[in-house]
Formats: sequence, C-alpha cells, structure tokens
Amino acid sequence: MAGEQTLAGHRVLRYTLTERMVHWAAGFSYIYLLMTGLAFWTPWMFWMAVVLGGGSVSRMLHPWAGLIYTWSVWRMYVLWNQDMRITEGDRKWMQVVGAYARHEHDKLPPVDRFNAGQKYLFWLMFWGGFALLLSGVVLWFPEYIPGSLGFLRSLAIIVHPVAALLTIGGFIIHVYMGTAVVRGGFSSVIRGEVSENWARVHHPLWLARISGNAPAKK
Repeated sequence: MAGEQTLAGHRVLRYTLTERMVHWAAGFSYIYLLMTGLAFWTPWMFWMAVVLGGGSVSRMLHPWAGLIYTWSVWRMYVLWNQDMRITEGDRKWMQVVGAYARHEHDKLPPVDRFNAGQKYLFWLMFWGGFALLLSGVVLWFPEYIPGSLGFLRSLAIIVHPVAALLTIGGFIIHVYMGTAVVRGGFSSVIRGEVSENWARVHHPLWLARISGNAPAKK
C-alpha cells in the first residue's frame, strides 16, 4: 500500500516503490525541463538543446516533459498531502533551522515524516509546477488565445521564467540537502530504506508512530 511504512529489523521502509518511482519521474522530467528551458532562455546555454537532440526536438519534447512533471507532482500530492501539512511544530522548527544546518538535532523540535524545510520545498515545487503548466500551455498554444485575452500571453511570458527560477532554486537546495547535508537521505530514495537510528535522529515522531509507540496523526 502506497505510503505504508514498516519496521524490518534495524531497517525502516521510508519510501515505497510507488513513491520512489513517482519521485524519480518528477526528478528526471524536471532535469530535462531545466536543460531545455535554459537552452531556450539564452544562446549561451543552447548547447544543452544540441546535446539533447537539437533545437526542434527539444522544442517539441519540452512541453510533454512538463506534463510528465505536473503529473508526478500531483501524484506526490496524492501520496503525501497528509504528511506535508504545515503544523505549529514546523513553525517552531523553522525558528531554529540553524541548528539543523549545524547537525544539532537535540536542539530541534521532534519531526514527523518530513521536516518543515522539506514541506515548504514540496509546496514550492508543487505550486511552481502548476504555474509553469498554466503559463506553459498559453505559450504552447498561443494561436488559440483570442485577441481579447492577449494579456494572457504577456502574463505567461513573465510567469513562466519567474516560476522556473523559483523552482530551480528549490531543486538545487533539494539536491544539495539530500546528497551533501543529510547523509542517508539520497540512498533512501533509491533503496527505500533507512536505518532505524537514522530515523530516530532525523524523524523521531515518524519512527514512534510507525513502530506503534505513538498515536497516528489525525
């Protein structure tokens, strides 16, 4: 069952196969969008489009990759929306976020399945993704926009790059945190498991809940 977490010895199932597949679909589609989008943004980056098959191929596939990304973030919302709700504990966590960067976990409020930083990043990528979709559709089919709604094209020209820049920043932070800052975070989205000790340090409320030592969230 998607989202179900179990303890297996000293290993904890953090992400199901479905969750991992959806996560990687979002990641790979976003990387393609990032590379082709930058290629269209400036001639200095057009070599990316050349590497990916040429300008015409990239122009044709870019919007389709956008649909894959949008579907992926929507699926993540369906899987994780309960876990991504911002709580009072998250606000307290953000007030001492510096302790997280310094790995001073004893100074942080206990965290459930996702910490506040992960939640805010998720919502950035979620809403940013839909801003990219809506503005991208206008740019994809400009001939279908009637003259009376011509302002939509001008608005899309502004919204699309702004949303792209915001999500690029979020994507860089996500990759950096998952690979360089939080050891074990990257491997968890590959194998799906983390050590019980890792879960106890980074997500004690979640570990207590899935091990039956705390009531499930309402």
